[in-house]
Amino acid sequence: MNAPGPGGRGPGAPEGYDPAAFEPFAVTVDLAVFTVRENRLHILLVERGEAPYAGAWALPGGFVLPRESAERAARRELAEETGLSPRTATALHLEQLRTYSDPGRDPRMRVVSVAYTALVPGLPEPRGGGDATRARWTEVSAGAALAPGPLAFDHARIVADAHHRVGAKLEYTCLAPAFCPPEFTLGELRQVYETVWGVDLDPPNFRRKVLATPGFVQPVDGPPRRTGGRGKPAALYRAGPATTLHPPLLRPEGRTP
Repeated sequence: MNAPGPGGRGPGAPEGYDPAAFEPFAVTVDLAVFTVRENRLHILLVERGEAPYAGAWALPGGFVLPRESAERAARRELAEETGLSPRTATALHLEQLRTYSDPGRDPRMRVVSVAYTALVPGLPEPRGGGDATRARWTEVSAGAALAPGPLAFDHARIVADAHHRVGAKLEYTCLAPAFCPPEFTLGELRQVYETVWGVDLDPPNFRRKVLATPGFVQPVDGPPRRTGGRGKPAALYRAGPATTLHPPLLRPEGRTP
C-alpha cells in the first residue's frame, strides 16, 4: 500500500520516487490456532458473514491496518472475530508460519497474507464477532479441517501447512506440555503426540525417551494421580526448563501429519 507523505512518498523517500508506479495491494493476517479437545486435535474456524465467501468457514483473520504490525493485527483480529478477550488473545504464543502471495488468492484485489500458528491448551468456546457470524473449534484429520464445506480462500492449504509445522515442532521442541495442564501424567503427554501425529505410541518406549531427555519434564512432589484404570496411580510431572529436545523425539517412520 502507498506510504504516507507529501506526494504519496514516505518520509525520507528519495526525490523522483513515485509509489503510484507500483500496483497497490493489501496485507492480511490469517491464524491457525490449534488445541486438543476430547483427545482430538481441533482448529479454530469462523463462519464468514460478508462477501466474498459469505457463509463459508475460514481461519480467523483480516486486514492489517496502516499503522500496526502484522502480529498486532493478528491478535486484534483473533479477539474481534472469536470473542476471546483481548488479554487471552495477547497472551497466546503466535509463531509466524509463512507468507501466502498467489495473485488470485483473493477475488477482491491483490492480497498478501501473513499466516500465524499457535498451540494452546484449554481455550473457552469462541463466539463470532466482527465480520464473523460464528466461531467454533473444528476437528483436524490428516491435515484437513473437518468443516461442513470447503474453506474460503486458500485456507485449506494454510491449515495443511500449519498442521505439518506443528507436528514437526513436537519432534524437536519442548512444546507438547503446553497442551497439558500445569501438572500432567506421562500418559497425558503421550496423548498430545498421538493426537497431533495421528499415531499410537508404545507407552514404555515413550516414557523412556521422555525421561532420558534432560530438562524436558520434572517430577512433581506429592501423591500420584489416579487415572481411572486398575493400575497403580500415575506420577505427575510439569514442564522442565528445556526448550529443545536432544535427541529429537521422532514420530514413527513414514508418518506425517
